[in-house]
Amino acid sequence: MAFGISRQELEKWKHEVKSGKLAYLTHYWIDPRFPGITSVTKVGCSDLKRLRSWCIEHGLNPKYIHQRNPFPHFDLLGPKQKEILQKEQLDEHIERFRL
Repeated sequence: MAFGISRQELEKWKHEVKSGKLAYLTHYWIDPRFPGITSVTKVGCSDLKRLRSWCIEHGLNPKYIHQRNPFPHFDLLGPKQKEILQKEQLDEHIERFRL
């Protein structure tokens, strides 16, 4: 279950993903399969070649891309989430969700 974001933020992310841009959406998230994890960052892009390249550039396996049209995305969790948000200079995500 996702929470902590506005409809406007979600719509902006969807628009950017559909347009082929790399888009980042961080939100609170709880899933019993991942104890201690309280947020996820969805990195989406409808250009799968670009999203695969992004994964490889960040040392991530592209086989874990969720190919859910029209919003393919990769879920960032845990320490890798913060590491990549820092590399991408998305400090507002880190601060807002206390990563």
